[in-house]
Amino acid sequence: MLWKKGVKELRDLIIRREVRPSEVVEDFLKRFEDTEPSVQAYITPLYEKALDDAKKLEGKRAEGKLFGIPVAVKDNILIEGEKTTCASRILHNFIAPYDATVIKKLRAEGALFTGKTNLDEFAMGSSTEHSHFKRTANPWDTERVPGGSSGGSAAAVAVMSAPVALGSDTGGSIRQPASFCGVIGIKPTYGRVSRYGLVAFASSLDQIGVFGRRTEDVALLLEVISGKDPMDSTSADVPVPEFSKEISGDIRGLRIGLPKEFFEFEVQKEIRETFESFIKKLEGEGAEIVEVSLPTVKYAIPAYYIIAPSEASSNLARYDGVRYGHRAEDYENMIDMFSKTRDEGFGVEVKRRILIGTFALSAGYYDAFYLKAQKVRRLIYEDFMKAFRQVDVIAGPTSPSLPFRFGERLDDPIAMYLSDVLTVPVNLAGLPGISIPVGWVNGLPVGGQLIGRPWDEATLLRISRVWEEIFPHYEKIPMA
Repeated sequence: MLWKKGVKELRDLIIRREVRPSEVVEDFLKRFEDTEPSVQAYITPLYEKALDDAKKLEGKRAEGKLFGIPVAVKDNILIEGEKTTCASRILHNFIAPYDATVIKKLRAEGALFTGKTNLDEFAMGSSTEHSHFKRTANPWDTERVPGGSSGGSAAAVAVMSAPVALGSDTGGSIRQPASFCGVIGIKPTYGRVSRYGLVAFASSLDQIGVFGRRTEDVALLLEVISGKDPMDSTSADVPVPEFSKEISGDIRGLRIGLPKEFFEFEVQKEIRETFESFIKKLEGEGAEIVEVSLPTVKYAIPAYYIIAPSEASSNLARYDGVRYGHRAEDYENMIDMFSKTRDEGFGVEVKRRILIGTFALSAGYYDAFYLKAQKVRRLIYEDFMKAFRQVDVIAGPTSPSLPFRFGERLDDPIAMYLSDVLTVPVNLAGLPGISIPVGWVNGLPVGGQLIGRPWDEATLLRISRVWEEIFPHYEKIPMA
């Protein structure tokens, strides 16, 4: 079964002409057909288009790091000529006019696209329950959420209807669903990957990243999509390492910091125990474990839920029914049209965040809320930098809870927001973070989060590779 193989294995088979790209796509299509009715990972499947593109590749020389490799794409990243809905009614019929930079880079390396995956509307959520179209289920227990907002991408990789996927991470939207679905998910340093063609939620926090089941696959995909882009002024002109070659090596002498504040949050007992076992095993591989302190991290959630909604309020002002997307049919004047269009087009969570953000930016409140939150953000960054003088990497659980049941937190926004209490600080500080599967509790996956210095994704990937040699989590497949 080709769908059980990793990216490197598949590419080697294609290069040796032992399989054709079309056979690879057909095998993943069959897996999609077997699992999608239960999981509902995709908004717009594109397997037939991928099959046509695969056949076109078969007459060409097998060049490119991802030649013939299927990739799933979160539906807030533009693929020219295909729907990009952001899981919102307001963009239900929007066709992307151009490729995002990451899509161009993947195409240049021969990648094929299996489809656009489900998400919380405009990437606002932690459960993929806030989608206009459908709810995605956790492949390990279909009565539970897959996490969010990139739940569709995480679920697709977990059931292997695609070997790798793109997601976006604004406050944990790659790492938390990776934890819930038992896969690897990496959010690179802010500026490592171009945001051109990513539909904006909170521009100073958003970053495109990668899901995969194996470290070498994640490293290769990240290597391909990284780099300076003249179309994105926030992308950094920093050399891109060959991540796929830098994952080898041991972790002897590596100093791993455990912030005491992470364990002052309400972390479920089973998650704490599983994470402690993970750390002990890394210590057994020669890593040195050091306690560190991040005093201001407890303010991360309140700061985030001022900054992110404020930027969302500004970014989402463009959806007014005038230029593109949904427009209300029955209105009296232009102001009424704006109001009704936005009321009909946005879901409850998006409206909530727009209201919060608009209030925080309003006259008389900007200094009291938004400016103060930005000052807190700076303090959080400085705490991380101080800790990194003592250690190479910081570690903690990815999520304080196991995947929760559908509907369990929908009526309690604060409980939902606290799902990201351990991931949000990383976005505020602009740091790289990775979630890797560290165990299972009652059949549900548990993720461990590693946080690196700016631009040091390579060290995180090296630890991930060492860990999967001890604990080959990718061998465990839901719905196998």
